[in-house]
Amino acid sequence: MDNAKLISEYGLPLEVELSTQIYNALQGNVVEEIIKMAKIPFSDNYYRSMLEGHSFKVEEGTLSRYYNIFNEIKEALQFTEPVDFYITGDPSVNAFAIASQEEGEPNIINVNSSLIQLMTDDELRFVIGHEMGHLINKNATLVKLINFVFPHGATIPITLQYKIRLWQQLSELVADRFGYMAMPNLNVCISAFFKMSSGLDFNKMDMKVEAFLEDNKKRLEYFRNDKGINFATHPINPIRVEALNQFSKSVFFNKKGTSKEDLENGMNDLIEILLKVRNTELDSNMAKFIATAGLIIANCDETISENEIDLIFSELSVLEIFPKTYLEDIAQSDVEETFKESIKKLLELNPETREAMLRYLISIALADKDINVKEVELIFNIAAGELGYSPMETAQIFSQMIQIDFTPSMNALC
Repeated sequence: MDNAKLISEYGLPLEVELSTQIYNALQGNVVEEIIKMAKIPFSDNYYRSMLEGHSFKVEEGTLSRYYNIFNEIKEALQFTEPVDFYITGDPSVNAFAIASQEEGEPNIINVNSSLIQLMTDDELRFVIGHEMGHLINKNATLVKLINFVFPHGATIPITLQYKIRLWQQLSELVADRFGYMAMPNLNVCISAFFKMSSGLDFNKMDMKVEAFLEDNKKRLEYFRNDKGINFATHPINPIRVEALNQFSKSVFFNKKGTSKEDLENGMNDLIEILLKVRNTELDSNMAKFIATAGLIIANCDETISENEIDLIFSELSVLEIFPKTYLEDIAQSDVEETFKESIKKLLELNPETREAMLRYLISIALADKDINVKEVELIFNIAAGELGYSPMETAQIFSQMIQIDFTPSMNALC
């Protein structure tokens, strides 16, 4: 089975969607071709040289035991591309995969020596299957593109930052599925998780996995109830454990198991936790205000310009991973009522947001480079009726923002 079919069968739809969206946003097909023509070296050349010079390459004649384990996993996952396996002397419990730069050149999977020493062969199978899952899913290829377009220190647009972070976390869940397929024993996989993250040995502690899974559901409730947000590249362990638990009970491994539809619904519930980029009532109402205020002011002249939409999306992207979808949903609701309610709530929660709200209203009016009389009148009315500003106070802030932000349209000068 080729990689695309494997991902179609075992992947997550949102992960595939985000991967495609990020790749297209970065103009991957064009940029990658330019890189090839420019013969710009990637980091895998550096790593390959380092590994060849300082690590132990796993080959049949030298490390036959690990060579057999690694290739059994490769065969079990139906991965046909060549892979070079290495073991590196390193105290950190870690492993990584690097996609090949040239067609026909072997991919790389490296396992640190401390991981080899800490884990059983079965736990190692899960880890290697996980890393091979990244190669099957072409995760390393997209990471290389992201790192090329945005080298270390470069500023990534906030919306793209959130989507990359979500994609990375989802790709880890997909890779976990391949890890489980390489070692279809939930107890072993969970043990491998916690040895990787903490060095804990479940066998020595006599951990009861069923009891642990029940306790894990309680931990998930903590995160469902807006108690924390994870900005790391990997999902929190409670999500990874439950995602793998659901996958292990599905029809993929048991004819009478959970249906694909129910599995997807269960995963969507977990993904909801990953979608959070805000976790306060203030954030929630600010998102509603940004969306409704933007729609109301921009629609005042009966046409919404591209600049106005871009500004709304830019402000929303700080609070929502999918600002376009959020705005579309808000547009289908009672916009006027939601607008007034969000202002009321924001002023109750933090009166200091009053000026920020007025400045946002004005920025929408200035975004299309046309100071429309209807928009100005509406802003003065909102400032007086909802925000409690006098006409003079509103005019002073408006004047200041014109001096700072207003640029006349070139069309008006031609």
